[in-house]
Amino acid sequence: MSEQPRVSTLVGRTLAKLGVGHVFGVVGSGNFDVTSALMAEGIPFTAARHEGGAATMADAYSRMSGKVGVVTTHQGCGLSNAITGIGEAAKSRTPMIVLTADTQAAAIRSNFKIDQDSLARSVGAVAERIHSPATAVADTVRAFRTAVNERRTVVLSLPLDVQNAITPTAGDEVGAVVVPQQLKVRPDAAAMEQLAALIAQAERPVFVAGRGGRGAGEQILALAQHAGALVATSAVASGLFNGDPHNLGISGGFSSPVTAELISGADLIVGWGCALNMWTMRHGRLISAGAKVVQIDVEDSALGANRPITLGVLGDSALAAVDALETLGGLQPEPAEKYRTEANALAIKQGSRWRDVETEDLSTATSIDPRVLTRELDSMLPAERIVAVDSGNFMGYPSQYLAVPDEFGFCFTQAFQAIGLGLYTAIGAALAQPHRLPILGAGDGGFLMGISELETAARLQLPLVCIVYNDAAYGAEVHHFAAEHSEQDLSSVMFPDTDIAAIARGFGAEGVTVRTLADLEAIRPWIAGYEGGTQDRPLVIDAKIASDGGSWWLAEAFQGH
Repeated sequence: MSEQPRVSTLVGRTLAKLGVGHVFGVVGSGNFDVTSALMAEGIPFTAARHEGGAATMADAYSRMSGKVGVVTTHQGCGLSNAITGIGEAAKSRTPMIVLTADTQAAAIRSNFKIDQDSLARSVGAVAERIHSPATAVADTVRAFRTAVNERRTVVLSLPLDVQNAITPTAGDEVGAVVVPQQLKVRPDAAAMEQLAALIAQAERPVFVAGRGGRGAGEQILALAQHAGALVATSAVASGLFNGDPHNLGISGGFSSPVTAELISGADLIVGWGCALNMWTMRHGRLISAGAKVVQIDVEDSALGANRPITLGVLGDSALAAVDALETLGGLQPEPAEKYRTEANALAIKQGSRWRDVETEDLSTATSIDPRVLTRELDSMLPAERIVAVDSGNFMGYPSQYLAVPDEFGFCFTQAFQAIGLGLYTAIGAALAQPHRLPILGAGDGGFLMGISELETAARLQLPLVCIVYNDAAYGAEVHHFAAEHSEQDLSSVMFPDTDIAAIARGFGAEGVTVRTLADLEAIRPWIAGYEGGTQDRPLVIDAKIASDGGSWWLAEAFQGH
């Protein structure tokens, strides 16, 4: 190339060369040029209706695609609008780039002037910036390397005066950029000997994989089969061990009674890229008093951060599982049965998912039991799916009652515990896995909070199923405060019934109101259209749900508040 491009163009070209997968954003004057540069390089762009939606779309896309997603924002208010989504991504250690304009250093009176670096750091993101035309490529590569190798959300600020400057060269250095590969740390051999010894000594081992174990399912399972260990996941890794008869499913607040009993009976728990926090371990109650605990993580500060551990192993989960299996082979040459008995396999098959646990039907003439609703939808909707879940009292139902094909079939943006991210999550996940049916589980409060992005889904012609568990309230607060204070005025968290199906039709989606199982017959034509390859609009199921008196995981959740 012979021309000397502007810095904004050079940054866009560099990110494209580095291999970012998709850009989401709301474009204003400050980020128009750099967004156009990315699009000119062939990077797909999705225009969101709000920067908060764009941030979580990029987060979900990154989690479900294996590529780095980008969210682009205007300076100041554009970035602040996106900050909840950025906080969720940062707390989840999602490799993601927030490409944001910034005011010129001299523009101290600008209406858009905020301390963007401090704002980014306040929610756990890494603050980086393009410092000068001469360093633009190096600054961009550094931000990308940090996102990939350290699994961080990076806010890359582009000051207006810098991004509009002409680069000192023709930009040929972009062609010489080396795309970084994620670094993998091999654990220390002595640590592997200690781990193998603990596994060999255990009689009832359980392996729990978290976000850091999502790329190591095959290796962890091979070790578990030799070690005689049951396997489970945290919510964010749901589906990782599908197909294994000794897969307990989700460990923690969502656990069925059978899953909780078997985990609490373990004498050794090994966490693979798993925080072993209060959600995954029910405030520690899933770990018996005499159990030994091992934690494997790529971040040293994560080891023992949430509870005392017997052994902490610094390293990549896949490499640790491979090395541990090799070392264990010297202590235990043949596979051991231990906890992987036929009796446990049968118990797991019959009761590891709440969907298979018999419950009383709480349906009334005008409202449907959320468990009955979700069981039926699980049977009706195509199995090749990707499920996204918002936050609220309802969230255990789609998480435990809707089966997913693998760990890329479940997207759980709950690290910040913000309601309203579900619809954004579903859109980003759908674009990451376009061959799967996207399904959203949301409460009425969260769905209405983010409903502007229903227009985005309709504009993209996404065949997205939105299951809205509509109890006309912020149900978690209703059940929590009603239980604690019987005389409490709950009018602040309860609302008149809203016709969400009618609102959805106004956005260009199909809307169906469901009060009984018979009402679900109305969605069969939509499903037939999807299976026939002709469905080009979202389906919103406005399910008027019966009160569950506070879902089974709710009391668990509020202990952490």
